[in-house]
Amino acid sequence: MKKILLVYNPVSGHAAFKNRLDAVIESFQRRGILLSIYRTCEGDNSTFADCVKISGVEGVIAAGGDGTLHAVINWLKKNSLDLPVGVLGSGTSNDFATHLKLDDETFFDAVAHGHTRPVDLGLVNGKEFFVNVASAGVFTSIAHEVNSRLKNFLGKSAYYLRGLGELKNFRAVPLDITADGQKFSVEAFLFLVLNSPAVAGFKKISATAQIDDGKLDLLALKKSSTAGLLSLTKKILAGDAVDGDENILTLQARTFEIKSAAKLVGDFDGEAGDPLPLKIETVDRAIKFFA
Repeated sequence: MKKILLVYNPVSGHAAFKNRLDAVIESFQRRGILLSIYRTCEGDNSTFADCVKISGVEGVIAAGGDGTLHAVINWLKKNSLDLPVGVLGSGTSNDFATHLKLDDETFFDAVAHGHTRPVDLGLVNGKEFFVNVASAGVFTSIAHEVNSRLKNFLGKSAYYLRGLGELKNFRAVPLDITADGQKFSVEAFLFLVLNSPAVAGFKKISATAQIDDGKLDLLALKKSSTAGLLSLTKKILAGDAVDGDENILTLQARTFEIKSAAKLVGDFDGEAGDPLPLKIETVDRAIKFFA
């Protein structure tokens, strides 16, 4: 019987995954898979590596949002645990799970048959991995300031409501960007370094970002007029890719170095990270995903 470790975040999304837990166990058990369970907690999760090693599992599944997946990947990589990963999206933000386009039955079958695909990772300052997006600028701190109960109750709307209060602080900042040795300077409201094209609930912000092409895609929202911002907003709401828009600086590279005279703090898969400057590298096909 195949053994898999299910890592679940008890407070992700509407804190409702525990109500799905029995059904998930049954779906895997029906396919000859025995689940071990690891419940995340705030603060110290140092027992994770020991749990993986002692249980002898053949893969790890993250049940939660992008932040839970981010944590699982970093725990694995930092402990040199080479295991395939799966994701059951159940958080407020499930961008990477959405990009993989797996319904539950397809996903359970992929795990049962050991079907995987290689996925690139981003590595920030040589120590922090991200699977979906690294960012900084206006609004990127909102996810960390929203009360968890409000977020669970309102979902993504909590971010947008909190963002309305930040409109008065909507200011462009100077960015100095080096992309594979080429230098660029721009005044921008924010930047995103993408692995997948799915960000902030929108499925295809970028037409070129791919999770297995050995590169990352940078989109910087340039200082723009109100009319320009409204035009760009219409594209985003319509589900259109924005790379190539005149209000966006679009770059693709294996390595980015990003500096600013302004005080900016990085955000990695929705989790607060290092302040700028940032060195962001692509780690080719660094992990395998059940798919």
